Amino acid sequence: QVQLVESGGGLVQPGGSLRLSCAASGNIAIIYTMGWYRQTPGNQRELVASITIGGSTNYAGSLEGRFTISRDFAKNTAYLQMNSLKPEDTAVYYCNADAAPAFGLRSDYWGQGTQVTVSA
Repeated sequence: QVQLVESGGGLVQPGGSLRLSCAASGNIAIIYTMGWYRQTPGNQRELVASITIGGSTNYAGSLEGRFTISRDFAKNTAYLQMNSLKPEDTAVYYCNADAAPAFGLRSDYWGQGTQVTVSA
């Protein structure tokens, strides 16, 4: 009952910037937390950043200062501003939502992912 669609990925040179978007739709009652995760082949999916309904943010320690997560509550959309990108940032980035649909159970939802490639 909750769908997440990511956009904004692509190819960028080292030092460049990208802004990812995640739009949530469906019969949403409340989204407690939205977050961004990333995954590369052979590695586990790891947290990049998250933001709660109260606006509290959490970042992976190595990413603080370069990445910024934000949330538009009216649009049920989360954003990830990525600056000073490095080749090691290359990954598939996934949007996550801890959400409760109307007349449904609170659960964890995932988007299909968007590819970010940082290369010269």
